[in-house]
Amino acid sequence: MTEKELALHIANILYDKKASDIVALKVGHLTVLADYLVIATGRSALQVKALADHVEDSLTGMGIEPRRVEGRGDMRWVVMDYTHVIVHIFRPDDREYYHLERLWADGQNRVQLPFDRAEDALEV
Repeated sequence: MTEKELALHIANILYDKKASDIVALKVGHLTVLADYLVIATGRSALQVKALADHVEDSLTGMGIEPRRVEGRGDMRWVVMDYTHVIVHIFRPDDREYYHLERLWADGQNRVQLPFDRAEDALEV
């Protein structure tokens, strides 16, 4: 599985578990930390936990283990490091405060997600 395929797969896992405002950014040209960031929002601490657990369980079932997971204490912002893909799952207030998209987006690096087109079609 390529780094992009992993990022897309993680975004789909989050979408299936009802995460909101899911964004994937290609950042390999901006940093050595990762090739992709996947950012999502959970409505509550309980949903943030459920989203993080679902991502980890789904990927572990495929033989993909995180190098590190941080933020499970208060479930406001969970960061999951899958080497080439870093996953950020926020509660709404923290997502708005840190606004990682603003820090990492360069105007051309947002990855089109398959479910974005479906949601766009519903709004028309």
